[in-house]
Parts: sequence; structure tokens; C-alpha cells
Amino acid sequence: MINRPTLFLAFAVALTPLSAQAESAVTIPPPAADASAQSTGLETAVLAGGCFWGIQAVYQHVKGVTNAVSGYAGGAQKDAQYDTVSSGRTSHAEAVRVTFNPREISYGKILQIYFAVAHDPTQLNRQGPDTGPQYRSEIFPQSDAQAKVAKDYIAQLDAAKAFKRPIVTKTQTMKAPFYAAEAYHQDYAINHPNQPYIAFNDAPKVENLEKMFPDVWRDQPVTVAEAAKTN
Repeated sequence: MINRPTLFLAFAVALTPLSAQAESAVTIPPPAADASAQSTGLETAVLAGGCFWGIQAVYQHVKGVTNAVSGYAGGAQKDAQYDTVSSGRTSHAEAVRVTFNPREISYGKILQIYFAVAHDPTQLNRQGPDTGPQYRSEIFPQSDAQAKVAKDYIAQLDAAKAFKRPIVTKTQTMKAPFYAAEAYHQDYAINHPNQPYIAFNDAPKVENLEKMFPDVWRDQPVTVAEAAKTN
């Protein structure tokens, strides 16, 4: 099996222009109803939307986010490894667990970023060059409140025809176990900014975040490595 790094280091520059790879950002309204903080502590959101490198990179630049970890959600622990998930034969999706301070950024804002710049929620079982159910668009609610905000927001965006096609994002899997990905996947976009896959697919997402959400933009990203030192 050829994995993403091998494939794109060999062929991306020659075969695929930037404009054909990066999903387009979309200006969308915030959720009409947002979730209030569930406690005085930190909260988590688990989001899947294609390659976890890009999703992680986006949220590492968001104020109020204290950590963003790449991993796998929706499947069994025994299958939670990269080569197995990449086969597309497990129930896992590549996902990111976003830990955030709800007094600095709301869950609704997390979702607005997810739909607007982090991925294209109208692509079924794929994102950009990556295909298969492991690249599906799915929100894994961590509470009933999160589930309601996510479902209501999708209905709101579909009713407003915010996207050219219907949203296919799943929201049914409540509190799915999250398994962190292998260490070499963590902070991948930060550590490999010149890797063709990152330059073509993920750097534009981070640039769109800065342009479209300057109120929550942070220049210095929070990394998994740094977060580990403070915990």
C-alpha cells in the first residue's frame, strides 16, 4: 500500500496544481443556537473531515484551543493504527480531538470553522485527493448539548443553501472512543511545511482561517509536543 507521504512526495508537484487540491473556503453564518459551557473546565470536540493533518493544523492556530490531537474515532481499539485505518476496511475515521476553553471559544465557533475552512462537508467519503470512508465528514458529539448544536447547525446551513450541495456530515456516533494516532502524525503540518501534500492541501486551510476568522487567529500554533509539557 502506498501511503500519503510517499505518493505525494513523488507525484504531487508534477501532477496536481494547488487550485485543484485545496477545498474552497465558504463564508457561512455562525450557529443560530450555541452550546453553553458545560463546566468550569476544558471541553473537547472530536471532528473528522479528511486527512487529520489539515484539521489538526487549522485548530492549532485557534485561540482558546489548548490542544489538537490527530487520531482515530468510530472504530475498535485493535484497529486504531494508521496502516489498518488507511485500508478503509475499519469503522474508524481520521479525526482530531480538539481541547478548548469554552470561556474563550464556543463549541459553535469550533463548528463554524470546521464547516467553513477545515474541510468540505458536502464530499461523501472523501476530501480532496483522499478517498474512502476513513476520510468521511463526521462530528462525534461528546454530549447531548453538542449533538443538538451540530444537528441544528447542519439543518440551518442546508436551509440557507450555504453550500452548493447538501451537507453529508454524520453526527450520530455519540461519545465514540478516540485513539491518538502515532507520534509521527502529531504536529505533522507544522513539522513538514514544505511537504507537497501539506503545501497543496493543508496550508491553504490555515491561510483561510487567518483571513476569515481573525478574531480567533493565533500566530503561534499550539502543538501536541508543547501541550504534553504543560500537562
